[in-house]
Amino acid sequence: MPLVELVRLPNGAEAELLRGRIESAGVHAVCFDAGMNIAESVGLMIPVRIMVLDEDLDEARALLAEFEAG
Repeated sequence: MPLVELVRLPNGAEAELLRGRIESAGVHAVCFDAGMNIAESVGLMIPVRIMVLDEDLDEARALLAEFEAG
């Protein structure tokens, strides 16, 4: 079961919050590169990627759209 990218975010804290919301909805998610952008403004060069299982991508996209809508 390969992991696929759901979204890239410039801020590790924001990525962790979103990952937690996705997980709380029952979809396993992980953050990649969170430790790479700890310096200020480095997030634009090295964004944090939220990854989900390939089989969960559609559900995760629906959750992301729901979260972005408010």
